[in-house]
Amino acid sequence: MNAHLLSGRAGYRSAGIHGYISNLLRDLPTQAPSDWQFEALVGAANSAVFPGVIMARAGLDTEPPWRRVLWEQALQPWQLRRYDLYHALAFVAPIVLTAPMVVTVYDLSFLHFPARLSAARRLYLRAMTALTCARARRVLAISQSTANDLTAHMAVPADKIDVTPLGYDKAAFRPLLERDIAHFRRKHNLPERFWLYVGTLEPRKNLPLLLKAYARLPEKERLPFILGGGIGWMAQDVFAAIEHLALSGSVKHVGFIPTADLPFWYNCAEAFLYPSVFEGFGLPVLEAMACGTPVVTTNVSSLPEVAGGAAKCLPPSDIERWTGTLSDLQRNGEWREAARTKGLERAEYFSWARTAELTLNSYSKAAAARDLPLGESEKVTHVESK
Repeated sequence: MNAHLLSGRAGYRSAGIHGYISNLLRDLPTQAPSDWQFEALVGAANSAVFPGVIMARAGLDTEPPWRRVLWEQALQPWQLRRYDLYHALAFVAPIVLTAPMVVTVYDLSFLHFPARLSAARRLYLRAMTALTCARARRVLAISQSTANDLTAHMAVPADKIDVTPLGYDKAAFRPLLERDIAHFRRKHNLPERFWLYVGTLEPRKNLPLLLKAYARLPEKERLPFILGGGIGWMAQDVFAAIEHLALSGSVKHVGFIPTADLPFWYNCAEAFLYPSVFEGFGLPVLEAMACGTPVVTTNVSSLPEVAGGAAKCLPPSDIERWTGTLSDLQRNGEWREAARTKGLERAEYFSWARTAELTLNSYSKAAAARDLPLGESEKVTHVESK
């Protein structure tokens, strides 16, 4: 298993793909036939350990992107000749690859939002993702929305794609005891009622529009609004909107929220607001629902797919609808309670064990493409992460 995007330190970059890789590596061995073996390749500085997974550390630190690309394309192929199956866990596989392959694609944001990447990185991802998908026996998409994008923009046949939705940590993201919530609220000096956003501050999260809708509310209807997330591309637009709309007294940015604290933030919030215009999956929506927090999000990309009717989904550009919904949200306790119940029910559909099971099904399909004898003798599955 090649897990070179497993993060070695805390921060907003340790979420996302890192979370997918670490949870998949944890659950794959528990779901697989007993005669399958998994090997994970990681950078020299990565000390991660997963039961049932052989951790093979490279001779160099691959944290810098240029080193990782160099290693993947120039050095890695020489190590892959003995494997039965190779899984490119994030978009790209080596150009020179003799082992049969599957690939995971999270989203095509590099096509939809090209300005957030350098020209070199954008062109690399676009060309290499298309090439990898064309060569792969199976393509794994984390949502049907991403699957549709792959067919529309990269001509990947729909019958070659397997949708493998993400999961969440059920032990952490759940309704917490009232005394624990109250303790956390006192510790962080949080108001009794507030709305919450969690995610990187960047244009596709659509926060300026939400702030405009929030500013239209009468002051007595505005609950305090807390923004949790790292500073991303063009985050200055968010802070400029807060200042321009004179919202500094009611909107607060608390920065990146550590994963261990997230369940407490969700449980303390009266509602979770997520106005994003594009998501490959939208994990914060799932985590908030799992905590019993009512969710308001958008009706585009993968978000209604994840919400499954349990959240209120609005057009991402309709300021009036957002303002009206926020007004109703703070007054309508019956809707909030119904949304809480529906969200908890919807969250039960997702788990990392299910993600691993669906991934193993894809491996079996890939093996069957040439009648590889996976499961009949000692085998090794090679997993690659970007």
